[in-house]
Amino acid sequence: MKKIAILGSTGSIGESTLSVVRQLKGKFKVVALSVNSDITGLKKQIKEFRPRIVCVKDAGAARNLKKSLDRSVRLFIGEEGLNELVKDKEIERIMFSISGSAALLPLISAIKNGKDIALANKEALVMAGPLIISLARKYKVNILPVDSEQSAIWQSLGQEEKRKVNAVYLTASGGPLREFGLDKIKAVTLAQVLRHPRWKMGKKITVDSATLMNKGLELLETMFLFGLDASLIKVLIHPEALIHSMVEFQDGVIIAQLSATDMRIPIQYALTYPGREANCFPRVDFYQLKAMHFAKPDLKKFPCLELAYQAARELGTLPAVLNGANEVSVNYFLNKKIRFTDIARIVGSVMRKHRKISQPNLADIFQADFWAKQEATRMVLNGVSK
Repeated sequence: MKKIAILGSTGSIGESTLSVVRQLKGKFKVVALSVNSDITGLKKQIKEFRPRIVCVKDAGAARNLKKSLDRSVRLFIGEEGLNELVKDKEIERIMFSISGSAALLPLISAIKNGKDIALANKEALVMAGPLIISLARKYKVNILPVDSEQSAIWQSLGQEEKRKVNAVYLTASGGPLREFGLDKIKAVTLAQVLRHPRWKMGKKITVDSATLMNKGLELLETMFLFGLDASLIKVLIHPEALIHSMVEFQDGVIIAQLSATDMRIPIQYALTYPGREANCFPRVDFYQLKAMHFAKPDLKKFPCLELAYQAARELGTLPAVLNGANEVSVNYFLNKKIRFTDIARIVGSVMRKHRKISQPNLADIFQADFWAKQEATRMVLNGVSK
């Protein structure tokens, strides 16, 4: 039985991970669970999976949970608690499904404690990719991608040498606004943005999918995970979302990974690697498949993707600034304080003002993230759109 921890267990990826655990009965023991503040969902999970450790980031929610928590379950609280949780000696593999930059410190702590990482968080790798990959090598830790696109690249690359790669096609559904014209995008509502045609995801990642920033973050993620230059990575709109990404080699051969649009499939592969296990998840029915479509992304409609390419070319602290400004802007959009098109405007402005550090250490990265979030907040409070 592989002993695992799931960070962000009541979110969409966390719930899907637990669904995989149910499917593969007897293969995994859930040692630890963490949530931000959803103790109602956590209580149900504790009852079913009986973890030995739980962590609640929100102190108030943690106090409420403690009143009803069995004494056999150890409770950690806040960011410090999460950093302690990942050190537990019994845990072998950790599912990182916390969203945003909050995952960076516990991720580094987990790597330094020799835990294999199933990584569903893009932001930590975007902020500090070279540092994380270097630490993983030093501590001989596997970083196993959970995003369907990264999992597809991983499986398509196989054991081939990176120098034989001619191109990577990072596929994107196009998000909920794929068919909207520029005028319609300017007036889009929050409800329209959150109506993703293919995937059921959290609100933040759904907004990122609508701006194509999600694909921009994946561009940086791909660079760092697989040691590839940004010039080799091409974003390809593929609305059917059956081809999850492709790798073209120098001899012209293209290897693609296809599967149904179900996040449990790449989650299972990350948990069971290097093995494969049978499951009852949906399959691609080629007899029912009428056509597949592909297109270039429209950077005029979706300028966030071009901003991500800029960060990928320049690197240093700029990816952390891109990510920090985006986190704040998306949060304000979700709270209806700015318009959808203000997200790219704010991120671009913050990036232009930033004085890049080319070879940052961890402190530099956190400072860049902090500065970017402050600057983005200042823009909103000064009336960027309203």
